[in-house]
Amino acid sequence: MASLDRPDMRQMAVSTATTSSEPYISVSGLCVDFETHGRINRVLNDIHLSVERGGFTSLVGPSGCGKSTLLKVLAGLQAPTQGRVSVGGMTPSEAVRQRRIGLVFQEAALMPWKSALDNVCLLMELVGTLRDKDAIRTRALELLNIVGLGHAVDRKPSQLSGGMRQRVSIARALALDPEVLMMDEPFGALDAITREEMSDFLLELWQRTGKTIVFVTHSIDEAVFLSREVTVMATGPARILECLTVPLAYPRNEDSYATQAFAQTASHLRKRLKEGHRAGRTS
Repeated sequence: MASLDRPDMRQMAVSTATTSSEPYISVSGLCVDFETHGRINRVLNDIHLSVERGGFTSLVGPSGCGKSTLLKVLAGLQAPTQGRVSVGGMTPSEAVRQRRIGLVFQEAALMPWKSALDNVCLLMELVGTLRDKDAIRTRALELLNIVGLGHAVDRKPSQLSGGMRQRVSIARALALDPEVLMMDEPFGALDAITREEMSDFLLELWQRTGKTIVFVTHSIDEAVFLSREVTVMATGPARILECLTVPLAYPRNEDSYATQAFAQTASHLRKRLKEGHRAGRTS
């Protein structure tokens, strides 16, 4: 990939993924309050966010800044206190009912007594999208091949590496063919080399499927490498500091890390995170 020697932070990176001018996810004036020991604490404050269809947006910020809470709201797992949230033109709860959302967490949460194939089949069996068992197995095999595990379909989770277990988890999330994948630090428990391999894999999967992806991470380098846009969050209560378009063209590979565009973008994000962290401590 050619190095972008003089990146323009205002320009949108070129992508081979399909996009639309209309946002697929839209958040306006979102606030979330939690009650603790009889006291109301504001966790998210006046959040505004747009994610385009087919886009890849990462949420970064210090621990406790509300990244996971925001993802839970988008995924219909947490009700907002106020504000408007739309996923594909519907509420998150309706999007879940319509099977538009696939979830991937840091822990793969696979059934330990089931094979990789049976773990992927399980969701389709429970939801009943396919009635025929052969059709379910065919779909599961297809997904495991997509995530590079066609050779390991009969292995139990204990026989799989951490990265392989997460690939099974991603295949399971894709089983109902959702329009959006919401991923909460899915590579956080992996070693550095496996994490980079999974980043390469996820980019290939995104560009192959055209899914919309919202990705929570603590790693600035991971966010810059993967994302079309990075949303920087701060604490006290959680708010959005900046939504930045990453000025790196796709496809990306290990050479992308050495470009000036990558270094400048990562440096800018680190400065913004430090600003937000300091502001949170003084608020």
